[in-house]
Amino acid sequence: MNKKIWAVGLLAAVMLIGAGCGQKPGAAPDDTPGQETPAPDDQTGQSNGGASNGSGGTSTGNGGNEATAPEAKTESIKAYYTDPDLMELVEGSAEISYKEDQEKYEAAYQALQKSDKADMVPLWEKIELNSLKFENGALTLDVTVPDEANLGAGGESFAVDAIKKTFFQFDEVKSLQILVDGQQTESLMGHVDLENPMTR
Repeated sequence: MNKKIWAVGLLAAVMLIGAGCGQKPGAAPDDTPGQETPAPDDQTGQSNGGASNGSGGTSTGNGGNEATAPEAKTESIKAYYTDPDLMELVEGSAEISYKEDQEKYEAAYQALQKSDKADMVPLWEKIELNSLKFENGALTLDVTVPDEANLGAGGESFAVDAIKKTFFQFDEVKSLQILVDGQQTESLMGHVDLENPMTR
């Protein structure tokens, strides 16, 4: 009887040990997925890192735009007019403000259209600037010349000289082409031959 009890106890002990050993292999697969779990976290981290880099790139891009934004410049230039009797060309000065080169030339043209001195009459006051283009040293102006802008032979000659002297004071301007309503013309007002283009 004692042998039977002992045998049963031994068998039970062996079964427990066997069951315990049997659970260990099952535990290993549970651990394996646990080890793989950090992989998505790593990918997430990389993804976040990418997003962070993207944001950084955007920020850098904005900074670059701010850095390249031109600042306004003010410059004193020569501008040319005539006397009240249209007898001679008169040199004056004007303050212009601009950011881009094209704005500089537009401001210079506007200076030819107005004067705050009675003895300096603007020759281009009534001649409208339609467009302006500067490329590779060549400045092209497209203007409209209404009938009331006609100054006669003497006035037209002064007007041409005035615009040449005003724009050729800028070293980068090598040639000046004046178009009337988009077309080349032999004369601005019908009295004086016009070069196409005018050069220094």
